Amino acid sequence: MADDNARLQAEQRARVLIDAQLSAAGWVVQDLSDLNLFAGPGIAVRERIMAAGHGRADYLLYVDKRACGVIEAKPVGTTLSGVEWQSATYATGLPEGARKRAVLLGERLPFVFEASGSETHLTNGFDPDPRARQVFAFPQPATLARTIRTAADTPDAPTWRAAVHHLPPLERGGLRPAQIEAVDGVERSLREQRFDRSLVQMATGAGKTFTAVTLAHRLLKFGGFHRVLFLVDRNNLGDQTKREFQNYAVPGDGRRFTELYPVDKLTAAGWRARPASSSPRSSGCTRCCADVRSRTPTTPGWTGTSRRPRSASTTPPRCRRRPSTW
Repeated sequence: MADDNARLQAEQRARVLIDAQLSAAGWVVQDLSDLNLFAGPGIAVRERIMAAGHGRADYLLYVDKRACGVIEAKPVGTTLSGVEWQSATYATGLPEGARKRAVLLGERLPFVFEASGSETHLTNGFDPDPRARQVFAFPQPATLARTIRTAADTPDAPTWRAAVHHLPPLERGGLRPAQIEAVDGVERSLREQRFDRSLVQMATGAGKTFTAVTLAHRLLKFGGFHRVLFLVDRNNLGDQTKREFQNYAVPGDGRRFTELYPVDKLTAAGWRARPASSSPRSSGCTRCCADVRSRTPTTPGWTGTSRRPRSASTTPPRCRRRPSTW
């Protein structure tokens, strides 16, 4: 009995952390008795009883008044991969009354989370190979809403993991063989999704920055990316990289990269001062060179997936891949 009480208290402590994390991401956290889907764009409802045989979801997520996901909460330190079956059970057990305006993939809610307050896993059902992946925070409601809209508009490429399977052939004019190999290698790694990062190794003077700009352009225009973060360890390298972005002529277009996508230099204090007419930006990133964004409308904050090419022979580290519960 004492062990049961201790575990219950641990779960309660985890839910306090999860409530705070959801609120910080823009979710309105409510009890079922106080349910008000008009309180905000994203509502997280605690302790929602699912259909018979599917238990009680710790949180049921609504975006724009439509049920779209569930969260399984566990105490800090729990191995979240061991409870994916529970969240999968909730995801397929939406009560009949909530199904009328729900976002469903077949009979399943698309966004499935496991969280402990110190770690969060997400299975995005719109990915071509859905499986649980660790994320640094709960996404904003606007992020999930954008994914849902993209899935309706472009069902073949609802997420960047799907979009990278449809990249057009690389225009090789002006690229050296090593640069072509690097871009092809990183894009292949993104498609295969066997690793969580790629390493590009190129000799001094081989054109690493130009390679990175070429890859950034392709991922922003064709790959479903919204932001690219380029990190350096010295200010002079930051200035050099920004000039490379400014001078890059987009293949088949003729315009410069910065005519199509804004490129900002960041400092340890956050975003540098911008003219009053400029669009709002998020802040707080340190020791980085440039944040490159698509000009399509986005919600302020880090709502998109970002990945940067590091210096490509594509020698990636191992990653632990688990079977999908989808």
